[in-house]
Amino acid sequence: MEIHKITIIGGYDRSGNKEPVSKVELNMGNVVSIVGPTGSGKTALINDIGLFANGNTPTRRQVLINDSIPSEEFLDPSKNPVAIITQHTNFLSDLTVRRFLSTHARIRGKEYDAGSLVDETIEVANQLTGEPILEERAMTELSGGQARALMITDAVIIGNSPIILLDEIENAGIDRIKAIELLRRYKKIFVFVTHDLRITLLSDFRIVMRGGAMEKIILTDMEERHLSEYVVGLDNLLVELRNRIRMGEKLREKEIRERLKELLQKEKIP
Repeated sequence: MEIHKITIIGGYDRSGNKEPVSKVELNMGNVVSIVGPTGSGKTALINDIGLFANGNTPTRRQVLINDSIPSEEFLDPSKNPVAIITQHTNFLSDLTVRRFLSTHARIRGKEYDAGSLVDETIEVANQLTGEPILEERAMTELSGGQARALMITDAVIIGNSPIILLDEIENAGIDRIKAIELLRRYKKIFVFVTHDLRITLLSDFRIVMRGGAMEKIILTDMEERHLSEYVVGLDNLLVELRNRIRMGEKLREKEIRERLKELLQKEKIP
């Protein structure tokens, strides 16, 4: 079954009131963020998507695929179109990276091009993490950032999951901007649960959560997209300053003020 879109039909908040947002449509190719304070219901929303809720979860939401109730075949893990990547990824298998990915490719019935798929998965994953992933390294030896980068690219390339749910990958030690740039090359539905400004401003739209409910939808307009360039520059400066402190350097106020002024002038922000 080819998936073109998923639809979330609003349910009820924690007080039993109907959600302000009655329906959200996610089309193939969309990059969407779910934002809101801690405890606002972000994780419950992605769980509803992952479980294809049909009024049978605490929120009483319903999730449709191509405007229809999802087929029971999706209950088979090998046919489930949803991949959920969380910030808590641990491996019990001590298989090497290449053998682990090759095994997944065979399980997916892709023996004929398993080698090239594994190569592509490792290559893309290494663009997301600063620590190179070696194909002969054991899965249990991967760092948190390496593990998340590998699981994201594995879900996209080998698993070919049309719906990818990513829970707070800003804490995963991967290059968030490059991740979005690379992921957009693959026509999937990407949903980020995030507190990260950069991810949010680079998304097509965001679902704002509050009190367990979808409170509103905000489309990312041209002004916010332009602002995202300044936010990226500012964040890169902060990363640089943190690294300089780690290397034992002293920071100077005059230099930082000059760098900030350059950023403002470059992006033409008054």
